[in-house]
Amino acid sequence: MGTSTFMKLEIESLSENESFARVVVAAFAARLDPTLEEISDIKTAVSEAVTNAIIHAYEDRVGLISVRAYIDGNVLTVEVEDWGVGIEDVEKARQPLYTSKPELERSGMGFTIMENFMDKLTVRSAPGQGTLVTMVKEIRSKSRVKEY
Repeated sequence: MGTSTFMKLEIESLSENESFARVVVAAFAARLDPTLEEISDIKTAVSEAVTNAIIHAYEDRVGLISVRAYIDGNVLTVEVEDWGVGIEDVEKARQPLYTSKPELERSGMGFTIMENFMDKLTVRSAPGQGTLVTMVKEIRSKSRVKEY
């Protein structure tokens, strides 16, 4: 591909917007001709990131979530950003089974799932300033030889 491509989606932090965001990113990533497994991994990771923002960022109010995706060569980068309450201790939040909302019966596996389904995960956050989750996935199917 060689050139960089970009998309941006802004949604309200409502649960019904999670599936919309994952489908939009999957449709954008489709231009890389990913395998079904790769597209499933991307959708799962986006779903987790957006769900985290919906549940944790704005507490009892509706706020804005920005989903941005970039394609550079065969690499997809997805950013999910909110401007909500932020995460006090990112390293603690990234631990498997950690949840700040046990009353909601959350599994505490969001970041772990994102990490397992994508090639790279970074989380930047500060209390009162929001959170930026960046996920990177190399679409390896581009190296496949197509037979006709």
